Amino acid sequence: MMILKMAWRNIWRNKRRSIITISSIFCAVFFAVFARSFQIGVYDKMVSNMVGMYTGYLQIQQEGFWQEQSIDNSFVPDQSVRDLLDNHNNIDEYNTRLESFALTASENLTKGAIVMGVNFEKEDLLMDLSPKIRAGEFPNEISSSLLISEGLADYYELNIGDSLILLGQGFHGASANGIFPIQGIVKLPMPNLNDRLVFMPILAAQELFAAPERITSMVLQIDEPSKLNKIKTDLGGKLNRDTYDLLDWKQLLPELVQTIQADSAGGIIILGILYMIVTFGILGTLLMMTAERMYEFGILVSIGMRKGKLILTVVLESLMMGVLGVIFGVIGITPVRYYFYLNPIRLQAKAADSIEAFGFEPVIPASLDPQIAINHAAIVLLIVLLCTLYPIAVILKLKPIKAMRS
Repeated sequence: MMILKMAWRNIWRNKRRSIITISSIFCAVFFAVFARSFQIGVYDKMVSNMVGMYTGYLQIQQEGFWQEQSIDNSFVPDQSVRDLLDNHNNIDEYNTRLESFALTASENLTKGAIVMGVNFEKEDLLMDLSPKIRAGEFPNEISSSLLISEGLADYYELNIGDSLILLGQGFHGASANGIFPIQGIVKLPMPNLNDRLVFMPILAAQELFAAPERITSMVLQIDEPSKLNKIKTDLGGKLNRDTYDLLDWKQLLPELVQTIQADSAGGIIILGILYMIVTFGILGTLLMMTAERMYEFGILVSIGMRKGKLILTVVLESLMMGVLGVIFGVIGITPVRYYFYLNPIRLQAKAADSIEAFGFEPVIPASLDPQIAINHAAIVLLIVLLCTLYPIAVILKLKPIKAMRS
């Protein structure tokens, strides 16, 4: 306690120097958390948009389907799997899909397309299809009508009431072909899907591909994305992994993961430069402090104070200033993060149009993840500790008589 009190009093012996040090630490924490919160916020928004557009956060598939996406790798889900999902606290709902490929045709034109048999009510909750309907409506679940993407409709110049031919291969080589009326046209925000996606009721798709009761995936809708890893671990331990694959969005969207990693690396470089500047600022302050107190150190050692206790005092001084700077930094940045979480920066003009074209909302929100502040606070305190190596080295080499003459 005596050393602790001494360290606290030493901090305020030179208030200007201490305030400069605490202010530099405050600025480091404030701007590092500020920048990283926006970066993580943008990533979270991208992930939310992408998984909400198509993949979901988790999917259950037949083992091997993701490597070879053939309808022959479809499956009939066990009742035990359905019961597991129905009774799981963190799973709101699950969508069953039957996905395959087919050649579409109309008049003299043809084009390959993704054919997706779905439950429209559940897919609307996941993909938010209702606001994207440009003409018509959802097909009835017992009908054989189609909901096609706007790009495909424009390619064939089709409207509601026209028909589209589907030619493909069904389960175990069965022929899959038919003429289906168009009941709705939907504009999807992802260009590659908007050009070639056909929705149909899952019962009609199972009949088309001669795959009664079979599906290719179960898309899980989870209530708290932050618990994704926990949910995946929990489900993975209860599923028969010889029969089923459990894939999260990172495995389903590897391109998005690579994009985030590449962008994150640039952000980390910028933060590294910021921390380098802060490190030199803190180190400069400690250099000045050490030079000014050489006489004091010499006196203390000469009257019998052990160097270990003197080192401990100096380290405690630095840590106290570091903790004060970190606390003030976290307190200062918290309302700023909360404000931009509720009122994200909204892009305008061409920047907004280019982002909206890919299905993303043109906003830059801040993340409220507390781990961001914790991580950067820990980094700053680590920098402070590393900077104390200089005064520690000086004290260890200290010769009292020489120090008192300085």
